[in-house]
Amino acid sequence: MPRRVYLDWNATTPLRAEARDAMLAAYALIGNPSSVHAEGREARRLVEDARAALAAAVGALPRNVVFTSAGTEANALALSPGLRGPSGGPVERLLASAVEHASVLAGGRFPPDRIGLIRVTRSGVIDLDHLETLLGEGPRALVSIMAANNETGAIQPVAEAARIVHEAGGLLHVDAIQALGKIPFNMNAVGADLATVSAHKIGGPKGVGALLVAEGIAGLEPVLRGGGQEKNRRAGTENVAGIAGFGAAVEAVFQALPEDAQRMATLRTRLENGLRAVAGATVFSDDATRLPNTVLFTAPGLKAETAVIGFDLEGIAVSSGSACSSGKVQPSHVLSAMGYDATVAQGAVRLSLGWSTEPDDINRALEAWRKLGNALLRA
Repeated sequence: MPRRVYLDWNATTPLRAEARDAMLAAYALIGNPSSVHAEGREARRLVEDARAALAAAVGALPRNVVFTSAGTEANALALSPGLRGPSGGPVERLLASAVEHASVLAGGRFPPDRIGLIRVTRSGVIDLDHLETLLGEGPRALVSIMAANNETGAIQPVAEAARIVHEAGGLLHVDAIQALGKIPFNMNAVGADLATVSAHKIGGPKGVGALLVAEGIAGLEPVLRGGGQEKNRRAGTENVAGIAGFGAAVEAVFQALPEDAQRMATLRTRLENGLRAVAGATVFSDDATRLPNTVLFTAPGLKAETAVIGFDLEGIAVSSGSACSSGKVQPSHVLSAMGYDATVAQGAVRLSLGWSTEPDDINRALEAWRKLGNALLRA
């Protein structure tokens, strides 16, 4: 039986060998990282080594890295009314792009009447003119913009957004969960005041994320209170093994980033050309700068749920443009925000590549699509 082909890397990634080894070593420890004895100090060392590795990779200071249970928790922690920069008063409202992840669109602790949506273009890129208009219509704002979209792969102009936000006296949060490890990301270079990342998107374990805070940002209100861990910003005993795996994955992914990105971009181009050659398939956001690994496509009459099952029966794991936790395919809010109707949005299928994707994986995906697409044409 042919091996299965995994093309759903934006959902989660295989655990890297480096992360697995680091986790196994950490599981052998018995100390609580908050304890002052030798066992506790050994556990603390692993946490701080990972903190330093992550900080170095993204341009943060180690003391400003807050480990969380996931990217979703990190986003919830970041979206905090009362945040203040080095100068000026606290933020009083949240502006988020209409294509953000659900954990950002939920608004954190901002009340619904204090949340506004920033339009995006047909290409899925934030409308900077609309952002500027919204900033001028109310009090100081926290703006949340993802570095790259998880569905289309469109890379957002976060540096330009940061300039506009800061000129208006606001703060910028960047959800970098999909960008980390696929493209270079430095929070200082783009002007982010806060950024969120997640381990399992880069070959680390599930259940570990982090909030990165720029120097001088104050007023962060913890979601979880209690023992005072993470400098009183996130209570709860640290997940030592998970954090150690996160740190190891960060070091591994950034060592290979340039080569992996180029290789994935080459494979993606061949994949897109093959998809377009059958059943009138189109690729979303293909006129925007995108992640090198992400393809979101559709074809006339295509139903995403049918396509995902069809690929799966051919031994290939892909995803719909937007699958909720129940596994039911829902119209993509991202494509709706881009101006596509529900029929198109319900037919979007995402293929995402990773560091171990092989040319033969692309061949098999295209062969599966030829079968599905030809069946679609005959229907």
